[in-house]
Amino acid sequence: QVQLVESGGGLVQAGGSLRLSCAASGRTASSYVMGWFRQAPGKEREFVAGISRRGGVTSYADPVKGRFTISRDNAKNTIFLQMNSLKPEDTAVYYCAADDGVQIRVVSAQYDYWGQGTQVTVSS
Repeated sequence: QVQLVESGGGLVQAGGSLRLSCAASGRTASSYVMGWFRQAPGKEREFVAGISRRGGVTSYADPVKGRFTISRDNAKNTIFLQMNSLKPEDTAVYYCAADDGVQIRVVSAQYDYWGQGTQVTVSS
């Protein structure tokens, strides 16, 4: 089992940047494929980015490609999401999630563990 705690959210103007962190404790983060999801008010939770266990493979949702970068430091049990060129439509609660599977998956129900989320608000 793993516990996940996100941090780094906040209020930023459009065009700005934020870096989210997800600290894992319990079972080592390298045991899991990791993903970032987001949920805006009135919308379903959606996949943002995922990274393989060793970090060699990444996957991004189309709306964030070229602007967001997912990475991980397994020695520090931490996963990051660097978000650049932020837009108002990126406003959401961002969640870190761990998947006991092998491949990066985009369906939230397939992830086993979740953090509590961190709010990102982008003003226009």
